[in-house]
Amino acid sequence: MNRTRVKVCRFCEDKALKIDYKDVRLLQRFITERGKIIPRRMSGTCARHQRQLTRVLKRARQIALLPFASETVR
Repeated sequence: MNRTRVKVCRFCEDKALKIDYKDVRLLQRFITERGKIIPRRMSGTCARHQRQLTRVLKRARQIALLPFASETVR
């Protein structure tokens, strides 16, 4: 049997950790190198915090703190 580790939402675990659009270092953990948002099944965040993350990531993209997409290398 292949047992995988149960992922726990880091925001539910640490109540002091806040999701903020200005915290670019934290937000970069939730986007891929190509600029896509990592789904909750991979990141382990709960549905509530994943919705907050998505909203905040999109907001950070709009004010140019995060890229919409990375440059493609050919």
